[in-house]
Amino acid sequence: MKRYGRLWTQIIAFENLLQAAKQAQRQKRYRENVLEFNYNIESELLRLQHELSTQTYRPGPYRSFMIHDPKLRMISAAPYRDRVVHHAVCNVVVPLLERSFVRGSYANRTGYGTHRALKHFTRLARRHRYILQCDIRRYFPSIDHTILKTQLRRKLKCQPTLWLLDQIIDGSNDQDSDVVHFPGDSLLSPLERRRGLPIGNLTSQFFANFYLNGLDHFIAEKLTIGAYLRYVDDFALFSDSKPQLIQAQHQIHHYLASLRLRLHPAKTQIFETQHGVNFVGFRVLPDRLRVRNDNLYRARRRCKQLQKAYAHGDITLPALITRLQSWEAHLAHGDTYRLRQRIWQQLLFQRHATPNPSQEEN
Repeated sequence: MKRYGRLWTQIIAFENLLQAAKQAQRQKRYRENVLEFNYNIESELLRLQHELSTQTYRPGPYRSFMIHDPKLRMISAAPYRDRVVHHAVCNVVVPLLERSFVRGSYANRTGYGTHRALKHFTRLARRHRYILQCDIRRYFPSIDHTILKTQLRRKLKCQPTLWLLDQIIDGSNDQDSDVVHFPGDSLLSPLERRRGLPIGNLTSQFFANFYLNGLDHFIAEKLTIGAYLRYVDDFALFSDSKPQLIQAQHQIHHYLASLRLRLHPAKTQIFETQHGVNFVGFRVLPDRLRVRNDNLYRARRRCKQLQKAYAHGDITLPALITRLQSWEAHLAHGDTYRLRQRIWQQLLFQRHATPNPSQEEN
């Protein structure tokens, strides 16, 4: 097994930190904390570089808030300078560790986004009779810090890089996780092990994908099921043999226990693909792709929010057009021509107040 070393000078190089700052400020450059950092960006980056090189860097406190999308989730926002560090380490580490990922792992990878996953999922669903669709219960809050650190050490041998990754993992704020016992635990084991990664961090997104890389290889190499894909903690196995999937579910349950994870009892099911399968906001049917009703409801709610924001001058016309074009492109991946025509006919955007001068359209 190849382990990567000598990464530290690349991570703390001024050029990498500058690139990381540019990445971290995308679509956020006019926020107060970003403007404050950028006002003296060279000195801020040099200070950050010094803290990293002397290993005196410590992550700052998170700002947390709740969202409904569609279920209640806690989102944790790290301080801006910490987000710069997250991008800097990911710029170097992620391309190396991704080399071990299987083809069917789609989340948080360049060129492996939602819509490519949807196309692959649709092909598999239409070629196989049965699907085992799985979801992990409370995934981000359940990720075990000790197991994650062990996995990283199997791939990396650069000690300063491992120190920084430990700082990021240990700096995670407390997550609302269940108390669950696994085979071999004592009564206090669940309370003695730190768990949970903050949703919202770039590093958390990568760690969450990396944490299940072993599961991907287990399914492909031990269960020998090639018709498989995963998007974060939502994964699916396809087969024309229902007994094969029943056995696979039993083995996956035991494998996940070694990672201190559990399958969601209600969202993990085996059924025939001809009845339709839900995936990344769409319902995949044998002859068409439909947008899920709950996804459509949330999108319409966001459009109403955009209408209000535009009416009060809180969003510029170019920014509004970009948001609407993004949603149009997403819907276009399904059989939604008539739906899109009906939606655009119903939408009306109009100013009702004098816009802020700094947000006037060009």
